[in-house]
Amino acid sequence: MKRIILPFILLTSFVYSSISVVAQETEKKEYYVSGIGFYNLENLFDTILDLDPNKILQDDFTPEGPKAWTSERYHEKLNNLARVISELGTEISPDGVAILGVSEVENKEVLEDLVKEEKIKSRNYQIVHHESPDRRGIDVGFLYNPNYFKVESSQTYALKMPNDSNFFTRDQLVVNGYLNGEMIHVIVAHWPSRSGGEKRSAPKRNAAGELARTIIDSIQNVEPDAKILFMGDLNDDPINASVKKYLNTSAVKEETQKDQLYNPWENFYKKGIGTLAYRDTWNLFDQIILSPGLIDDDYSTFKFHSAKVYNKGYMKQSSGRYAGYPLRSYAGGAYTAGYSDHFPVYVFLIKEK
Repeated sequence: MKRIILPFILLTSFVYSSISVVAQETEKKEYYVSGIGFYNLENLFDTILDLDPNKILQDDFTPEGPKAWTSERYHEKLNNLARVISELGTEISPDGVAILGVSEVENKEVLEDLVKEEKIKSRNYQIVHHESPDRRGIDVGFLYNPNYFKVESSQTYALKMPNDSNFFTRDQLVVNGYLNGEMIHVIVAHWPSRSGGEKRSAPKRNAAGELARTIIDSIQNVEPDAKILFMGDLNDDPINASVKKYLNTSAVKEETQKDQLYNPWENFYKKGIGTLAYRDTWNLFDQIILSPGLIDDDYSTFKFHSAKVYNKGYMKQSSGRYAGYPLRSYAGGAYTAGYSDHFPVYVFLIKEK
């Protein structure tokens, strides 16, 4: 059977056989398919010292610093990340992900260097980035393929802790635009870490969940059936209160109420699937969560189809105590020439042609 490929369209037998939602149909249907991902890039710093005294990691990521972060290592890191990004979603869409949210980037310049890497430069990824006040000097960002996504606007929301005037973290980035002509809203976040212990730091992530919920509610007040994707490294698992209670998520698509969000990653987590490992325990901090406007069965507009963790063998530690863990750039203070300490995640949206 002949297969025709158009931008984010896979037709006839390939999509029919791989998309279970249409398996029961008596006639074969054709679908637009769009991949949307998130990837924590693990301390993607350039080699230039930032003179801002409030950013505590700047001295580490320089050639003279304790990590000996040279231009060679920086470009090796960029090449490694580009390899992973080049592969995300290509099992269905030959052009990979149309949208990629990222975290742990120092500035816009490192993203500009990343998108110029040979493995992904043909996609012409464009960048949305706003500087955050985070103490580590890291931000979130948004990459998009302009062939499939058109930005209409973007803005950031700062997380404040009323009883801690010295608290500064990553802003939550909101990008509004058109995915193949359909308005969608993407929120990219990197919630406060578990530094000091999970329980002690939980109020900060709960507050981040409240902020995210406020942003989502404000969009839905104007656009009740809005297509919203909330993504990020949440530093909490899908079952934690920041996600379950404050974002108000459901693990069952069919049972998700209008005031809830659908979180497909809760079932991944319960099966022991994670995106990072710590002390022999897997966590699933990296999530893409969807509004009700993306999860019904009317495929005349884009709707959720599937979710995946991308964890190929070359992205993992191959031996020793930490075999199977994500292969990071540094381990125990030593340079390991890896990728990231997180695996990326992505979802597919489909729409009947």
